[in-house]
Amino acid sequence: MRRLLLIVFFFEVGLVLVVIPWLAFWDRNYFWELVPPLGAFMTNNFVRGAVSGLGLINITAGCLELVSVLWARSEGRQASITSP
Repeated sequence: MRRLLLIVFFFEVGLVLVVIPWLAFWDRNYFWELVPPLGAFMTNNFVRGAVSGLGLINITAGCLELVSVLWARSEGRQASITSP
């Protein structure tokens, strides 16, 4: 059950990190208005792409974890079928 929650967490965080930097929500940040150089840095397209890249890494980790769960489940079934 914990592994499934971990998979859901990876997917959720990954999707948020992929989408949020490209929305208007990203541009309207209270802290960036207080520190203008930070705002200029964070609205740079390269920084947005890096954040989206981290989201893709999270989604990939979720996919790999899901594959490992499914693989372990299928090997458990095969072992029970072949054992006497």
